[in-house]
Amino acid sequence: MSFPEFKTKIERGDTVILYLSVTSIFPLQVEPKMTNKKGSLVDNIFQTVYGALRVSDLEGQRYGTKVALSKGWALVLAPTCDLWTQCLPHRTQILYTPDISLIVAQLELRPGSKVVEAGTGSGSLSHSILRTVKPDGELHTFDFHEGRADAAREEFALHGYKEPLVRVAHRDVCALGFDPVAAASVDAVFLDLPCPWDAIGHARKVLRPGGRIAIFSPCVEQVVRTKEVLLKSDFFETETIECLCKELSVQYRTHGKLHLDGNEEQERYLTSLPCASIPGHSGFLTFATLKPWATPCRSPILIS
Repeated sequence: MSFPEFKTKIERGDTVILYLSVTSIFPLQVEPKMTNKKGSLVDNIFQTVYGALRVSDLEGQRYGTKVALSKGWALVLAPTCDLWTQCLPHRTQILYTPDISLIVAQLELRPGSKVVEAGTGSGSLSHSILRTVKPDGELHTFDFHEGRADAAREEFALHGYKEPLVRVAHRDVCALGFDPVAAASVDAVFLDLPCPWDAIGHARKVLRPGGRIAIFSPCVEQVVRTKEVLLKSDFFETETIECLCKELSVQYRTHGKLHLDGNEEQERYLTSLPCASIPGHSGFLTFATLKPWATPCRSPILIS
């Protein structure tokens, strides 16, 4: 229950982040017992490359503590949505921090915003939305896969996110539209669906005039058809962005310094250089605004 609020000490039931290295980050539930693959209750002991950790020993310690292991050590960090994105259990492909930060900014989310999301997937974006809109906002998130919807609902509750802040529903929004619970005027809609154009008409029905919509699509053919439907559905200010981050490697380099008398000395400089490779294509993000003067839509707009 440590996601929604700032805490200094670890309590039983908290989700903590065990940080071993940049590539080894694990979420742990602070409970003395756990259920193994055979369905039996056993001591909650987490095995790492640096030795075993009895998870119940973390209770009462401060977040940020350096924990000794038999062959090394690890840091126990407070959970944030950014750290959660790096170590969550994958039920689907997920969005990562560069795309997430762009979505939250472009949707103009703030505390108190009401948001509709389809589909929920592994909940990576959902956690960032919840951090932004809490404590008085609302997230209505939908997934057509019942198992994923149930897993997300349990996960949110485990992290301290409950109704009315978040509501999870199993629903095919392309065919059935959004649940009546989310039918009130919302500030933003996010779609991550194979055929997002089938849900744009339903999104228009729940979105307030002037509200924002964001759509994630891995293929440019999806973007073309999506933008056609957006323009026919009273949306404007449409733009599509591909977010690719270029990391810089900061390091010392030694160069020769030539003097006019012919002597040469070596001098060290602190430099920054582009990394040898950059992350590849993740997807296209399409954003649009529902016209403030748009008339209320009572039925979805269908585009053949």
